[in-house]
Amino acid sequence: MNLDHRQQKSKFKILNSNGEPLKNQEVEISQKDHEFLFGCNGFEFVPYASDQLDAEAAAETEKYIARFLDIFNFTTLPFYWGQFEPERGKPRTEELKKAAQFCQQNNLTVKGHPLSWHTLAPDWLLDLSNQEIWEAQIKRVKRDLNDFKELVDMWDVINEVVIMPNFDKYDNGLTRVAQAKGRIKVIKELFDTSQKEAPKATFILNDFNTTAAYEILIDGCLQAGVEIDNIGIQSHMHQGYWGLEKTQDVLERFSRFGIPIQFSEVTMVSGELMPAHYLDLNDYQVENWPSTKAGEKRQAENVVEFYKTLYGHPLVEGITWWDLIDGQWLNAPSGLLREDYSPKPAYNELKKLIKDEWWTETKKLKTDVNGELEFTGTRGDYSLKIKDKEIDFKLEKDQAKISLSLA
Repeated sequence: MNLDHRQQKSKFKILNSNGEPLKNQEVEISQKDHEFLFGCNGFEFVPYASDQLDAEAAAETEKYIARFLDIFNFTTLPFYWGQFEPERGKPRTEELKKAAQFCQQNNLTVKGHPLSWHTLAPDWLLDLSNQEIWEAQIKRVKRDLNDFKELVDMWDVINEVVIMPNFDKYDNGLTRVAQAKGRIKVIKELFDTSQKEAPKATFILNDFNTTAAYEILIDGCLQAGVEIDNIGIQSHMHQGYWGLEKTQDVLERFSRFGIPIQFSEVTMVSGELMPAHYLDLNDYQVENWPSTKAGEKRQAENVVEFYKTLYGHPLVEGITWWDLIDGQWLNAPSGLLREDYSPKPAYNELKKLIKDEWWTETKKLKTDVNGELEFTGTRGDYSLKIKDKEIDFKLEKDQAKISLSLA
């Protein structure tokens, strides 16, 4: 697999504390993190960071955190409006801020999910007119983007909008508005508002629908002038692994827009597969869904192929696994960890990819008479050590020259 698109070759110019070239000096360059976003939803961080857990639960969560930080550099925090602001005017801002601060302290890039979604919309919207619902939605976007400006710089602006106007499982305010305004107008107003409030943030259109309907919607948005920073694609595979052919097909169809892609919610079960006749995964309700040895082997093999396929595509910038531990959404064995926090084969194989196969080994190099050297590595965060001094730097795309000073 050609991974040149993940690499960068750069010429370094290293200066001593006097600003002169550091000649004929041995240096050591070590990778510290990936530029690529390897992520997982981090909902368990919220009660932990707010000290809401008793000693036993906190100790268990610390096992989760250790496993999480061992391979991931990216996380998604829950901003589902109905849970974030169940009572109008009383959002859980401080609680989520503590979680975001915890993530920031642990070098995790944070994405907020989502700013708008018909599912888990607050019940109090139902008492409002369509105009009042939309005013509340826009107000919510402005408030939260500003409240979290220093902590969260990536957001799913709107989630699963392909189905939003046709959603009929229960009444909710946002479906009403989508029916009245139309999807593209809803999306444009949300993106325009978001980009005005936080012009440096990354804003994502996210959906589980990978059919032509989502492509048509994206096309319509672009024609309407919507500036989509990333296309979010969910891939919940409770009913079976997509396989290489479907994965490549999805990549081909959605890469035609030339917009960076994030695979925003990835699941693969390590037990029996969900029956294929369920159209809505949420309809499959079971009390016990165990992981099996055969299922874990299958999950690991599928994880390796899926991640390699995505990482090999130049437009994919991030992959987020959904639920690190078994027994979360739908009670499914879709974690990379079992319920006792022990790693499954899929966890170990993914760690090998992220921290070994796709990781640049520490290299010892020597500057020339001009204080220069050449280095090629996986794009990301690095440190350069010279005797007792250490300098951090980023290896970024098209960064042909890097100047570092010991001053």
